[in-house]
Amino acid sequence: MTNKPVPFVWHDLVTTDVEAAKVFYAQVIGWNMQSFPGNDDYTVLSAGDTGVGGIMAIPPDACTHGAPACWQGYIAVDDVDACADRILSSGGAIIRAPTSLPKVGRFALVADPQGAVFIIFKPESGDAAASPAPTTPGVVGWNELHATDGLKAFDWYRNMFGWTPSQDMDMGPMGIYRIFATGGEPAGGMMTKMPDMPTPFWAYYFNVTSIDDAVQRTITAGGEVVNGPHEVPGPMFIANCRDPQGAWFSMVAPKR
Repeated sequence: MTNKPVPFVWHDLVTTDVEAAKVFYAQVIGWNMQSFPGNDDYTVLSAGDTGVGGIMAIPPDACTHGAPACWQGYIAVDDVDACADRILSSGGAIIRAPTSLPKVGRFALVADPQGAVFIIFKPESGDAAASPAPTTPGVVGWNELHATDGLKAFDWYRNMFGWTPSQDMDMGPMGIYRIFATGGEPAGGMMTKMPDMPTPFWAYYFNVTSIDDAVQRTITAGGEVVNGPHEVPGPMFIANCRDPQGAWFSMVAPKR
Protein backbone atom coordinates (compact mmCIF):
# COMPACT_ATOMS: atom_id res chain seq x y z
CA MET A 1 0.00 0.00 0.00
CA THR A 2 1.13 3.55 -0.75
CA ASN A 3 2.06 5.74 2.23
CA LYS A 4 -0.27 8.56 1.24
CA PRO A 5 -3.32 8.82 -1.01
CA VAL A 6 -2.49 9.57 -4.65
CA PRO A 7 -4.87 11.37 -7.01
CA PHE A 8 -5.86 11.41 -10.64
CA VAL A 9 -3.71 14.10 -12.28
CA TRP A 10 -4.45 13.93 -16.02
CA HIS A 11 -7.01 12.55 -18.47
CA ASP A 12 -6.59 11.97 -22.16
CA LEU A 13 -8.51 10.66 -25.13
CA VAL A 14 -7.21 8.05 -27.54
CA THR A 15 -9.33 8.15 -30.67
CA THR A 16 -9.71 7.05 -34.27
CA ASP A 17 -9.96 10.63 -35.62
CA VAL A 18 -7.97 13.25 -33.75
CA GLU A 19 -8.99 16.25 -35.84
CA ALA A 20 -12.70 15.42 -35.61
CA ALA A 21 -12.38 14.88 -31.84
CA LYS A 22 -10.67 18.25 -31.42
CA VAL A 23 -13.51 20.02 -33.24
CA PHE A 24 -16.12 18.16 -31.19
CA TYR A 25 -14.65 18.79 -27.74
CA ALA A 26 -13.75 22.41 -28.48
CA GLN A 27 -17.42 22.96 -29.24
CA VAL A 28 -18.87 20.87 -26.40
CA ILE A 29 -16.46 21.47 -23.48
CA GLY A 30 -14.68 24.61 -24.69
CA TRP A 31 -11.08 23.53 -24.06
CA ASN A 32 -8.16 25.52 -25.39
CA MET A 33 -5.93 23.26 -27.49
CA GLN A 34 -2.33 23.28 -28.65
CA SER A 35 0.23 20.71 -29.77
CA PHE A 36 2.61 19.41 -27.13
CA PRO A 37 5.99 21.10 -27.66
CA GLY A 38 8.03 18.94 -30.00
CA ASN A 39 5.21 16.46 -30.62
CA ASP A 40 2.48 17.42 -33.08
CA ASP A 41 0.83 14.03 -32.53
CA TYR A 42 -0.36 14.98 -29.04
CA THR A 43 -2.80 17.82 -28.41
CA VAL A 44 -2.87 19.35 -24.92
CA LEU A 45 -6.27 20.37 -23.56
CA SER A 46 -6.37 23.37 -21.24
CA ALA A 47 -9.02 24.82 -18.95
CA GLY A 48 -8.01 28.44 -19.17
CA ASP A 49 -4.22 28.35 -18.94
CA THR A 50 -4.01 25.05 -17.04
CA GLY A 51 -3.36 21.80 -18.89
CA VAL A 52 -5.84 19.12 -17.84
CA GLY A 53 -5.59 16.45 -20.52
CA GLY A 54 -4.84 15.54 -24.10
CA ILE A 55 -5.96 13.93 -27.34
CA MET A 56 -3.97 11.45 -29.42
CA ALA A 57 -4.54 8.74 -32.01
CA ILE A 58 -5.00 5.17 -30.84
CA PRO A 59 -1.53 3.55 -31.14
CA PRO A 60 -1.24 1.26 -34.20
CA ASP A 61 -0.56 -1.85 -32.10
CA ALA A 62 -3.71 -1.15 -30.07
CA CYS A 63 -5.71 -0.63 -33.27
CA THR A 64 -4.72 -4.07 -34.50
CA HIS A 65 -6.19 -5.53 -31.31
CA GLY A 66 -9.46 -3.63 -31.77
CA ALA A 67 -8.96 -1.01 -29.05
CA PRO A 68 -11.87 1.46 -29.07
CA ALA A 69 -11.76 5.22 -28.68
CA CYS A 70 -11.80 5.97 -24.96
CA TRP A 71 -10.81 8.37 -22.21
CA GLN A 72 -7.98 7.37 -19.87
CA GLY A 73 -7.21 8.58 -16.35
CA TYR A 74 -3.68 9.01 -15.00
CA ILE A 75 -2.99 8.26 -11.33
CA ALA A 76 0.16 9.83 -9.87
CA VAL A 77 2.55 7.41 -8.17
CA ASP A 78 6.02 7.70 -6.65
CA ASP A 79 7.51 4.75 -8.54
CA VAL A 80 5.83 3.46 -11.70
CA ASP A 81 7.82 0.22 -11.88
CA ALA A 82 7.22 -0.73 -8.26
CA CYS A 83 3.53 0.13 -8.52
CA ALA A 84 3.21 -1.95 -11.70
CA ASP A 85 4.72 -4.90 -9.84
CA ARG A 86 2.22 -4.47 -6.98
CA ILE A 87 -0.67 -4.26 -9.43
CA LEU A 88 0.43 -7.46 -11.14
CA SER A 89 1.01 -9.36 -7.89
CA SER A 90 -2.38 -8.29 -6.51
CA GLY A 91 -4.33 -9.70 -9.45
CA GLY A 92 -4.25 -6.77 -11.88
CA ALA A 93 -2.71 -6.70 -15.35
CA ILE A 94 0.03 -4.78 -17.17
CA ILE A 95 -1.20 -3.82 -20.64
CA ARG A 96 1.79 -1.69 -21.54
CA ALA A 97 4.96 -2.10 -19.48
CA PRO A 98 6.51 0.92 -17.78
CA THR A 99 7.84 3.29 -20.44
CA SER A 100 9.61 6.65 -20.28
CA LEU A 101 8.67 9.59 -22.48
CA PRO A 102 11.35 12.28 -22.84
CA LYS A 103 10.40 15.57 -21.13
CA VAL A 104 7.14 14.00 -19.91
CA GLY A 105 7.67 11.18 -17.43
CA ARG A 106 7.26 7.46 -16.93
CA PHE A 107 3.96 5.62 -17.27
CA ALA A 108 2.35 2.21 -17.55
CA LEU A 109 -1.06 1.20 -18.89
CA VAL A 110 -2.63 -1.19 -16.39
CA ALA A 111 -5.89 -2.80 -15.33
CA ASP A 112 -7.32 -3.57 -11.91
CA PRO A 113 -8.24 -7.19 -11.04
CA GLN A 114 -11.74 -6.74 -12.44
CA GLY A 115 -10.45 -5.36 -15.75
CA ALA A 116 -10.94 -1.57 -15.54
CA VAL A 117 -8.07 0.17 -17.35
CA PHE A 118 -6.12 3.23 -16.19
CA ILE A 119 -2.60 4.68 -16.31
CA ILE A 120 -0.05 5.06 -13.53
CA PHE A 121 2.28 7.99 -14.03
CA LYS A 122 5.22 9.87 -12.58
CA PRO A 123 6.17 13.17 -14.28
CA GLU A 124 9.79 13.73 -15.22
CA SER A 125 9.89 16.69 -12.84
CA GLY A 126 9.08 14.32 -10.00
CA ASP A 127 5.97 16.23 -8.95
CA ALA A 128 2.61 16.52 -10.66
CA ALA A 129 1.58 20.05 -11.56
CA ALA A 130 -0.88 21.76 -9.25
CA SER A 131 -4.45 21.11 -10.30
CA PRO A 132 -7.07 23.84 -10.66
CA ALA A 133 -10.05 23.89 -8.32
CA PRO A 134 -12.09 20.69 -8.84
CA THR A 135 -15.18 22.68 -9.88
CA THR A 136 -13.38 24.64 -12.64
CA PRO A 137 -15.15 24.33 -16.03
CA GLY A 138 -13.25 21.93 -18.29
CA VAL A 139 -11.67 20.02 -15.40
CA VAL A 140 -12.63 16.42 -14.64
CA GLY A 141 -14.79 16.97 -11.58
CA TRP A 142 -15.58 13.32 -10.87
CA ASN A 143 -13.93 9.93 -11.52
CA GLU A 144 -16.38 7.04 -11.46
CA LEU A 145 -15.64 3.33 -11.56
CA HIS A 146 -18.21 0.88 -12.91
CA ALA A 147 -16.91 -2.44 -11.56
CA THR A 148 -17.98 -6.05 -11.54
CA ASP A 149 -18.14 -5.70 -7.73
CA GLY A 150 -17.98 -2.09 -6.59
CA LEU A 151 -17.15 -2.65 -2.92
CA LYS A 152 -14.53 -5.28 -3.66
CA ALA A 153 -12.97 -2.93 -6.20
CA PHE A 154 -12.80 -0.16 -3.63
CA ASP A 155 -10.87 -2.40 -1.23
CA TRP A 156 -8.29 -2.99 -3.95
CA TYR A 157 -7.87 0.72 -4.76
CA ARG A 158 -7.67 1.58 -1.07
CA ASN A 159 -4.86 -0.91 -0.57
CA MET A 160 -3.09 0.13 -3.77
CA PHE A 161 -3.41 3.93 -3.64
CA GLY A 162 -4.47 4.82 -0.11
CA TRP A 163 -7.90 6.11 -1.13
CA THR A 164 -10.43 6.57 1.65
CA PRO A 165 -14.23 6.15 1.80
CA SER A 166 -16.22 9.37 2.15
CA GLN A 167 -19.84 8.24 2.01
CA ASP A 168 -21.95 5.24 1.01
CA MET A 169 -25.20 5.82 -0.85
CA ASP A 170 -27.76 3.03 -1.03
CA MET A 171 -29.14 2.90 -4.59
CA GLY A 172 -31.60 0.11 -3.88
CA PRO A 173 -31.47 -2.66 -6.51
CA MET A 174 -28.35 -0.99 -7.98
CA GLY A 175 -26.43 -1.57 -4.75
CA ILE A 176 -24.06 0.73 -2.88
CA TYR A 177 -22.45 3.76 -4.48
CA ARG A 178 -19.24 4.45 -2.55
CA ILE A 179 -17.84 7.98 -2.72
CA PHE A 180 -14.07 8.10 -2.19
CA ALA A 181 -11.37 10.69 -1.58
CA THR A 182 -7.77 10.74 -2.80
CA GLY A 183 -6.30 12.91 -0.06
CA GLY A 184 -8.71 15.84 0.02
CA GLU A 185 -12.30 16.43 -1.02
CA PRO A 186 -14.27 13.54 -2.58
CA ALA A 187 -12.85 12.75 -6.02
CA GLY A 188 -15.25 10.14 -7.34
CA GLY A 189 -17.39 7.11 -6.74
CA MET A 190 -17.48 3.36 -7.31
CA MET A 191 -20.42 1.13 -8.04
CA THR A 192 -21.28 -2.28 -9.42
CA LYS A 193 -21.87 -1.84 -13.13
CA MET A 194 -25.19 -2.41 -14.84
CA PRO A 195 -25.61 -5.91 -16.33
CA ASP A 196 -25.76 -4.52 -19.88
CA MET A 197 -22.29 -2.99 -19.58
CA PRO A 198 -19.96 -5.59 -21.05
CA THR A 199 -16.79 -4.75 -19.10
CA PRO A 200 -15.76 -2.66 -16.07
CA PHE A 201 -14.52 0.82 -16.89
CA TRP A 202 -13.67 4.24 -15.49
CA ALA A 203 -16.00 7.09 -16.48
CA TYR A 204 -14.86 10.72 -16.25
CA TYR A 205 -17.16 13.70 -15.74
CA PHE A 206 -16.14 17.05 -17.26
CA ASN A 207 -17.33 20.19 -15.49
CA VAL A 208 -19.66 22.43 -17.50
CA THR A 209 -21.67 25.43 -16.36
CA SER A 210 -25.11 24.25 -17.54
CA ILE A 211 -25.98 20.63 -18.26
CA ASP A 212 -28.84 21.43 -20.65
CA ASP A 213 -26.66 23.75 -22.72
CA ALA A 214 -23.85 21.17 -22.79
CA VAL A 215 -26.25 18.41 -23.85
CA GLN A 216 -27.51 20.58 -26.69
CA ARG A 217 -23.93 21.29 -27.80
CA THR A 218 -23.22 17.55 -27.72
CA ILE A 219 -26.17 16.76 -29.98
CA THR A 220 -25.43 19.66 -32.34
CA ALA A 221 -21.81 18.54 -32.68
CA GLY A 222 -22.81 14.97 -33.59
CA GLY A 223 -22.51 13.24 -30.23
CA GLU A 224 -25.04 10.98 -28.51
CA VAL A 225 -26.67 11.42 -25.12
CA VAL A 226 -26.90 7.93 -23.60
CA ASN A 227 -28.33 8.79 -20.20
CA GLY A 228 -29.74 11.95 -18.64
CA PRO A 229 -29.62 14.71 -17.95
CA HIS A 230 -30.76 14.11 -14.40
CA GLU A 231 -30.16 15.36 -10.89
CA VAL A 232 -27.77 13.70 -8.43
CA PRO A 233 -27.02 14.57 -4.79
CA GLY A 234 -25.24 17.88 -4.37
CA PRO A 235 -27.45 18.89 -6.00
CA MET A 236 -25.69 18.51 -9.34
CA PHE A 237 -26.84 17.54 -12.81
CA ILE A 238 -25.19 14.93 -15.01
CA ALA A 239 -25.38 13.43 -18.49
CA ASN A 240 -23.59 10.40 -19.93
CA CYS A 241 -22.66 10.67 -23.59
CA ARG A 242 -20.65 9.28 -26.51
CA ASP A 243 -18.61 11.37 -28.89
CA PRO A 244 -18.83 10.80 -32.70
CA GLN A 245 -15.94 8.28 -32.56
CA GLY A 246 -17.70 6.27 -29.85
CA ALA A 247 -15.74 7.34 -26.76
CA TRP A 248 -17.86 7.46 -23.60
CA PHE A 249 -17.69 10.74 -21.65
CA SER A 250 -19.85 12.39 -19.03
CA MET A 251 -20.59 15.94 -17.92
CA VAL A 252 -21.54 17.47 -14.58
CA ALA A 253 -22.93 20.91 -13.82
CA PRO A 254 -24.35 22.84 -10.86
CA LYS A 255 -27.48 23.81 -12.80
CA ARG A 256 -29.76 22.72 -15.62
